[in-house]
Amino acid sequence: MSSKNDNKITDSENTQEISPKITDTKFLDQTLRPNSWDEYIGQKNIKENLKILLTAAKQRQHPPEHLLFYGPPGLGKTTLAHLIAHETRAQLKDTSGPAIEKVGDLASILTNLSPGDILFIDEIHRLNKAIEEVLYPAMESGVLDIIIGKGPSARTIQLELPAFTLIAATTRIAMLSAPLRSRFSGGVFKLDFYTEEEIGKIIERSSKILNVEIDGEAKEEIAKRSRSTPRTANYLLKRSRDLAQIREQKLTNDIVKESLEMLGIDNMGLNAVDRAMLNVIEDKFNGGPVGLNTLAASLSEEQSTIEDVYEPYLLQLGFIERTSRGRVVTDRARKHLSKK
Repeated sequence: MSSKNDNKITDSENTQEISPKITDTKFLDQTLRPNSWDEYIGQKNIKENLKILLTAAKQRQHPPEHLLFYGPPGLGKTTLAHLIAHETRAQLKDTSGPAIEKVGDLASILTNLSPGDILFIDEIHRLNKAIEEVLYPAMESGVLDIIIGKGPSARTIQLELPAFTLIAATTRIAMLSAPLRSRFSGGVFKLDFYTEEEIGKIIERSSKILNVEIDGEAKEEIAKRSRSTPRTANYLLKRSRDLAQIREQKLTNDIVKESLEMLGIDNMGLNAVDRAMLNVIEDKFNGGPVGLNTLAASLSEEQSTIEDVYEPYLLQLGFIERTSRGRVVTDRARKHLSKK
């Protein structure tokens, strides 16, 4: 049985109270999410468009139109969905493409929505095509067509759905069918990588929430190695904070450098897999070109992982090039590897 006092933990020798600060940040990723447009840093053009769309929908007293966000992982697609729900004071119900396995799963989710609810589907490109077909009329006309039975006795039942907003996110928009993309009448928005200045502001905000004292050089060092991605920046901040806590020191530049060295993050933000990928292309395949299948086999990684996780940042840095024959390492990457 659980204790009546949820703020206490018991070990073999004594009972300790968890400090309010630790309790407040139990789910750190949720805690670090912005709760207003002012707190959401970066993606200025998207924010301005969304503010207009949401304000106009509010004036019409109608739920916002369906929205699609795409871009590499960690740029804030899910955060935007939560922020829109917060700003419109709507209930957010979230799921993911792989979690919706049958038409019945989608029907259950849609029929349990209330008027004005927001349904967030992450990784929507992984939806089954048969489920997509059921989603079309739900998005366009607010109805759900369900086929009962098989063969000559099969019949269709049409259920009315409450007015709702579908917000979807994907890292691979090319895998979405054209009919599905066209039904996001509110807009399709691409999230871009962040500047070091924007990442620095995010780190500054996160450090205040985590009650971490960080100096300017340490903040710049984390920003420089964060792969232009807020999720990575917050991850590096938390790991550097852990080391500073163990050492009972302030979060200085030296602590950050030591922590990131332990994690295998170099001064350009490359990790061990990034460097292995560049070295494989350079050493085993004479700098390329090398096909994605061969590269994935050489690294023992999934093709989708290389395309979605590692390639976008390496392409942004200009360390690799995509050609019709495969991936090629650039001179810029060779210079970086020679310094290691």
